[in-house]
Amino acid sequence: MIDAVPVDPVTLGLATLALVIAWGTALAVTPRLREAALRFGIVDRPDGRLKRHDEPVAYLGGLAVALGVLVALGVTYRFGQEILAVLLGAAIVLVLGLVDDLGSLSPKAKLAGQLLATLVLIKAGVRIQLVFLPEWIALPLTVLWMLAATNAFNLIDIMDGLSSGVGAVAALFFGGIALVAGRESTAFLGLALAGALLGFRRWNVEPARIYLGDTGSLFAGFLLGALAMVNDYTLVHRIGAVAPLLILGVPLFDMLFVMYIRWRRGMPVMLGSPDHIALRLRRWRLSTRATVRVNVAVSALLGVAALVVMWSPQPVAIGVLVGLVVAALAVAAWLRSIDMGL
Repeated sequence: MIDAVPVDPVTLGLATLALVIAWGTALAVTPRLREAALRFGIVDRPDGRLKRHDEPVAYLGGLAVALGVLVALGVTYRFGQEILAVLLGAAIVLVLGLVDDLGSLSPKAKLAGQLLATLVLIKAGVRIQLVFLPEWIALPLTVLWMLAATNAFNLIDIMDGLSSGVGAVAALFFGGIALVAGRESTAFLGLALAGALLGFRRWNVEPARIYLGDTGSLFAGFLLGALAMVNDYTLVHRIGAVAPLLILGVPLFDMLFVMYIRWRRGMPVMLGSPDHIALRLRRWRLSTRATVRVNVAVSALLGVAALVVMWSPQPVAIGVLVGLVVAALAVAAWLRSIDMGL
């Protein structure tokens, strides 16, 4: 049986209100930020290689997402140390992304800023907390996890509506799991992030009128990484600890796949190239919107798989994980076979 805390109706109502407020705020603010970005030339210009949109597209969508999250939490939730630390760390990467969108930051500078933001979390006690992991493993694993989650989400921001859709699904699952487990701070933050991404997405689907930019993709990726850590997954058995990997399976799989392809070609793994899964699906035969729908649907299915792994008997959980690993290897082999015309 699941040792879950019954969801208090008031808590559920306030959490739902946080989602709605974040959605409405982002929906209303995004077009205003688009106008400002176009006026001041803060745009993503096509380069004919990775960026093939017809005309410059405004950045600054990430500010709408951040504002939606902050307004929703400010109205519905009393801030504690844990959530303040997460928001402070997210603010650091938000500023990093904004500086990069306005000009340019080296990968080393962005990595240093992400490390600083992660150390803020650790200092406040926000870290991977699994009873079977000693602290000398948990701390470096926390750093590795936060860097991986933040950058994986940043890397999938390559197609209209992709990152906002996948991120919203992941945030909904993190928020829902937290509600069941009685983790109010995680629940409110997860649902607020989901609402903000959904509100922004109205302006981000093909043809996108505004992008998240590094401002938004780093902010959302950092929050998703933190949400994954401040939740309960091992109420039934320890295998449930892999649930966050499944919920963020789409961006993590894409990151590992791209790194592998670039390594095989002898290319720097941080160098931009059209090797992403979404770009391969579009090269194969899918339209942009169909590619995004497939990724969002897979993200939702992986979220359901995470729930099955968490709440099923251990043999069932192991069987699901084995099946997913086999499927992932088969999909990777098929994706690699797609001719990208390079």
